Amino acid sequence: MVPTRNQILTLGDLEDFKNDMLQEVKRIIKECASGVPGKKWLKSAEVKKLLGISHGFLQSLRDSGVLPFTKIGGSIYYDYEDITYMMSTNKSA
Repeated sequence: MVPTRNQILTLGDLEDFKNDMLQEVKRIIKECASGVPGKKWLKSAEVKKLLGISHGFLQSLRDSGVLPFTKIGGSIYYDYEDITYMMSTNKSA
């Protein structure tokens, strides 16, 4: 059944909506607290924000082969696991 603007909502409907919203808010809070994005592939802007780096530095990471990427059309995507691997393998003591 497709809901209409004049449809009457029941208390059960509101309870279901509340539970759905709470689950989504909890997921978002958990994602923000962990620092782990909720998706596998990130665009350049997301990677720059995540790492706090400039466009030029991200370009140099690509050019040097330090950070693998996938290009589809005009968009460049980075695997989150590749980013974490790069960060862990380039640690200094």
